[in-house]
Amino acid sequence: MSLTLIEAAKLNSGQVVKSAVIEMFAMGSDILRVLPFKDIQGNAYKYSREEALPGVAFRGVNESFSESTGVVNPLVDALAIAGGDLDVDKFIVTTQGAGVRGTHESMKVKSLAQSWSRTFIKGDSETDPREFDGLQKRISGNQLIDAGATAGGDALSLAKLDELIDAVPGATHLIMNKAMRRRLTAAARNTTVGGFITTSKDEFGRTVHQYNDVPILLPYSDNGGTEFVAFDEACPGGGTNTGTSIYCVALGEGLVQGIQNGTMDVRDLGELETKPVLRTRVEWYAGVCIEHGRAAARLNGIKDAAVTA
Repeated sequence: MSLTLIEAAKLNSGQVVKSAVIEMFAMGSDILRVLPFKDIQGNAYKYSREEALPGVAFRGVNESFSESTGVVNPLVDALAIAGGDLDVDKFIVTTQGAGVRGTHESMKVKSLAQSWSRTFIKGDSETDPREFDGLQKRISGNQLIDAGATAGGDALSLAKLDELIDAVPGATHLIMNKAMRRRLTAAARNTTVGGFITTSKDEFGRTVHQYNDVPILLPYSDNGGTEFVAFDEACPGGGTNTGTSIYCVALGEGLVQGIQNGTMDVRDLGELETKPVLRTRVEWYAGVCIEHGRAAARLNGIKDAAVTA
């Protein structure tokens, strides 16, 4: 059974520090708020994915069938170690109260959430073997859809966005940057373009936008305020790297989900011998797998321009 981090926090009754960190982790990322995680044994998750179905046919009386066998590919997704140490000087705790430690820990956990979410999209184990491959690296073939072939990118069209959603049976979420979400809401107000945009509330009471009833997730900026799904990608038509992507995913068991060996390990290490700080260590053995070949798709080569029909 796969649980989101918010659901996992509910199971950690009595573990105040751990529950708080898990919920802060989820609040720091739209992706981690909804991504389910499957607990596994060992350091990797092995599974098989259908590649091609066997052929079938009709036959006449006294005729035989032609033999045909489907293709199943074995796949492996390894866990990566994410985490960090949260240090707060004893002077700060003594002079400002124990609550200030929680404030600094919350900031660190938010940074971890942003970093993990970046890897979920942009992770590349060839560039950094310590991280797992993200959606951009994994999605290929028919699941990689071009917005067009213009140098420097093409404006997003609602027809292409609908094509992206259709490429993912049972699509549960869209992932895009804030600028593209603004472009979509502007298009919905334009009677010559349209686009069915609605809003709802998430578990923390924040507004969530939906396009054709598919919720939109926003990858938050990193510590420096830089978006990691920005207008800095290469475009199918070449030219300058001024394109961005929109991802469509189906989150759930047997689809797109996180994998982990146990929930986040949160330990209060107390005061260090080497310096007067109180340390909390957060460590998480986690990764991502896409079990279904059509559970994720990417629309790339979108430039920062008004949405078209």
